[in-house]
Amino acid sequence: MPALLPALLLAGCGISPTPPTTAGAPASGALQPGTRTHDARLLFVGPTGLRYAARTFTSPIGPQEAIDLLLKGPSQAERRRGLTTLVPAMAGRVIAEAGQKGVVDLRLPTTVERLDHAAVSQLVCTAAKARDQDQTKVLVRVQESQLDGTWGVRCDSVGNAYPAAAKHR
Repeated sequence: MPALLPALLLAGCGISPTPPTTAGAPASGALQPGTRTHDARLLFVGPTGLRYAARTFTSPIGPQEAIDLLLKGPSQAERRRGLTTLVPAMAGRVIAEAGQKGVVDLRLPTTVERLDHAAVSQLVCTAAKARDQDQTKVLVRVQESQLDGTWGVRCDSVGNAYPAAAKHR
């Protein structure tokens, strides 16, 4: 009688035996156990202001790689979340090089006056975040196309760029 009880319970619930079925393709995008991941944080513009979007990689992403990803724009999933970019297409390449002691050199193929403040923040703070997870510690030295010299820029904790010489709260 005890062996009959599970069969009676299943029959009583309306569950009938079914043959095995295929489950579909194996999971994709899953990492092997023990694989270390690294996030690239790209700064986009959302409905309520500047927002970081994280993309996961299996190797570290430096400032140049982060800028290249930013310039490609938000992914389809990021666009569905309302994220966009104000960085315009530029004639020439944006170069971002990690320097010593928390510095990034950012060379623009245009002048900053042609960019929206949010676009400048996107570029500067994406490069800074790729250098150090605490972007507030990074000095970004910006060099504009056809202009001599560089000027220092820092990012606040939410991704707003401001001149390094300015006092910031």
